[in-house]
Amino acid sequence: MSELPPDHDADDQPDPRTAFDEIIAEETTRDPDLAVIEAGSRTLRTQGGPPEADIPARPADPEVDKALREVEAELATRWGETKLEPSVSRIAALMDVLGEPQRSYPSIHITGTNGKTSTARMIEALLNAFELRTGRYTSPHVQSITERISLDGAPISAERFIETYRDIKPYVEMVDASQDYRLSFFEVLTAMAYAAFADAPADVAVVEVGMGGSWDATNVIDGDVAVVTPIDLDHTDRLGTTHAEIATEKAGIVKQGATVILAQQPVEAAQVLLKKAVEVDATVAREGLEFGVVDRQVAVGGQLLTLRGLGGEYREVYLPLHGAHQAHNAAVALAAVEAFFGVGAQRPDPLDLDTVRKAFAAVASPGRLEVVRRSPTVVLDAAHNPAGARAAAEAIGEAFQFSRLIGVVGASGDKNVRELLEAFEPVFAEVVVTQNSSHRAMDADELAGIAVEVFGEERVQVEPRLPDALEAAITLAEEEGEFAGGGVLVTGSVITVGEARLLLGKG
Repeated sequence: MSELPPDHDADDQPDPRTAFDEIIAEETTRDPDLAVIEAGSRTLRTQGGPPEADIPARPADPEVDKALREVEAELATRWGETKLEPSVSRIAALMDVLGEPQRSYPSIHITGTNGKTSTARMIEALLNAFELRTGRYTSPHVQSITERISLDGAPISAERFIETYRDIKPYVEMVDASQDYRLSFFEVLTAMAYAAFADAPADVAVVEVGMGGSWDATNVIDGDVAVVTPIDLDHTDRLGTTHAEIATEKAGIVKQGATVILAQQPVEAAQVLLKKAVEVDATVAREGLEFGVVDRQVAVGGQLLTLRGLGGEYREVYLPLHGAHQAHNAAVALAAVEAFFGVGAQRPDPLDLDTVRKAFAAVASPGRLEVVRRSPTVVLDAAHNPAGARAAAEAIGEAFQFSRLIGVVGASGDKNVRELLEAFEPVFAEVVVTQNSSHRAMDADELAGIAVEVFGEERVQVEPRLPDALEAAITLAEEEGEFAGGGVLVTGSVITVGEARLLLGKG
């Protein structure tokens, strides 16, 4: 217990021996021997580090890989996720001819601007820990398209993904022929997820919206629990330019008689959401009132939390994710699962504490302040809007004691790039601007022009190719020497993070 695991740098994290002594000191009212045993258990738990992220590699079987590529190519012929016709008519027609698979299980529906995927993963982990079979649908994917559809906490296999696509393809083509527009890429994937969950069969589905809520393709389910993570300004060209307008779209997932779990919201967004809840006779639980984060302490590989749920307090919950925003996501996830089980309504007792602890300790969220390399430390974070960037900047300062942090930023052209860069300016010593392979990527030189205005010319380097950008950033981080505490943060887009993850040997 005197040494940190090899994946943790001693100069990046609190000394576990100090934490051990502090824990013992806090146990003044208990038997001294029991205090030492419990403190040892807790210290070891916090040294465990984050679980391995469940990102599947390409199929090893050449025939399966070929078949998967064919499916991906067919899906790519459809409207991409940024081209939308705001309607659920096509997906509703497809669900009808498929026999309404989304009606065969209860569901927890998640919307918001940031934190949806991490919250969905936490909800899934909790439900799995209570021995429920889950189906999880999230987007976008980090590396593999199969990540989007998970069963029992793991992405479905390539073989199952292919089989599900082939099963529904004739029905997709039938609906295509009857509509003004073909089903989009996202609509077909949503139908695949709902069909796969019904076929499993899943006990409960955990579903993240793609964009908005009212007309999102996922919104053909009637979520027993509707979760709204923090709302901020993003996709303003489609959802509205104010918090209230965006909240109006996202409130569309709140259905008659549901339970609504609200993360902390801007006042105008909260007003819209509460009004919608009243209109449909939904029960509301609000972070900071009915539930929330009571206490959080930085721990090795994550944080130690005390959460107040709908049924009471849950103490000493280890979460292997960094940042205050993830602690708030955990509180929201816990309240959502409590609501699903009727805690605070039909039943007064809280969830089993040991099961809750076990679930949160097993959570992984790829591409969310994920460490993928040491010496120097390289961290990936999929922040792609100003709110996400502010959360990441705050969290990396808290969780890592970098003496010099180099940013690698590749962003999409339709994002508020200036404010994203401004959020990182206080924590980046220098920034290497680049671009990913997506057609949506902002040109590196255009991004550099904005970065120079934010950081100053002497702090900006341009490397249009992501491999060159990573190499340049790692070289800059190493300039102070092997033990100087330099680090690299790759951010700006989920696509940038996914491509960097592959280049750095993950997946």
